[in-house]
Amino acid sequence: MPRSLEVAVENWPLASPFAISRGTKTSATVVVVTIRDGIACGRGESLPYGRYDETPETALAAIETAREPLTQGADRKQLQSLMPPGAARNAIDCALWDLEAKLTGKSAAQMAGITEPGPVETAFTLSLDTAEAMAAAARAARDRPVLKVKLGKDGDRDRIAAIRAAAPAARLIVDANEGWSAANLADNLEACRSADVALIEQPLAAGDDAILITMSHPVDLCADESFHVATDLAALRQRYDAVNIKLDKTGGLTEALHSAGRARALGFKVMVGCMVATSLAMAPAMLLAQSADFVDLDGPLLLARDRQPGLVYDNSLVHPPTAALWG
Repeated sequence: MPRSLEVAVENWPLASPFAISRGTKTSATVVVVTIRDGIACGRGESLPYGRYDETPETALAAIETAREPLTQGADRKQLQSLMPPGAARNAIDCALWDLEAKLTGKSAAQMAGITEPGPVETAFTLSLDTAEAMAAAARAARDRPVLKVKLGKDGDRDRIAAIRAAAPAARLIVDANEGWSAANLADNLEACRSADVALIEQPLAAGDDAILITMSHPVDLCADESFHVATDLAALRQRYDAVNIKLDKTGGLTEALHSAGRARALGFKVMVGCMVATSLAMAPAMLLAQSADFVDLDGPLLLARDRQPGLVYDNSLVHPPTAALWG
């Protein structure tokens, strides 16, 4: 029986404005793909990201290019050559995983050949703001074990010092979102070392990070915007100590699992990250999170409300999805 493919664009308001070095957002606009075969249906969610020249409109157009082979039964392996990596392929790939799980009665974890997922500890993200405002936010979240701190503007040394003072026991991850430069890099790295930061994401612009080869890393550096898929890894090995795997970058769980395996083989630490989206987008990443060194799957915690049923968050402990949600 031919499949049907449905695509929807949904807008999810954030609980409060969320700022990074590139700007501020107040809502998350996601693309949801539903694939039905008459017996079961599978769903996948992605968030097209402007930094990668994606919009909901371009994602919808990309999905349409693959509609015919998908409705005729193209599988996850075939999808990898039908579409390039990115948000559009991610939504389809995750929908195919979900559909196969529901048709076979096997969990996505069984299909992937990994241990059934359990709860994992996720970072909680602090939006970029003044040092005083970020310290207040850190103080309010000081009982969370891992805080991810958005930086990338003048005054970051003061911000990180204030946050560390406000949350002395938290493990800190800094995300500069390409906002630092060669001129302030050494000073910001030293400030992070002094504050006992565990990881720094993407300090310099992707494509402008060759200086990292010649510098010592007093804190482990993680490629985010510089890394998308497994074929990127070899060129990054002398620049970064870790990579942030996001399904919207890899184009789905299929490539994400492959990328994680290759990253480990090359000696990278692995972070599993997310865009700000609902639990449907987080659920497939829970498979990767089981063996990750750093987990950042707090997207639903930043929304005014989440999809139901959603993932269960117990403070910073996130539980794996039920079959009603995904996989």
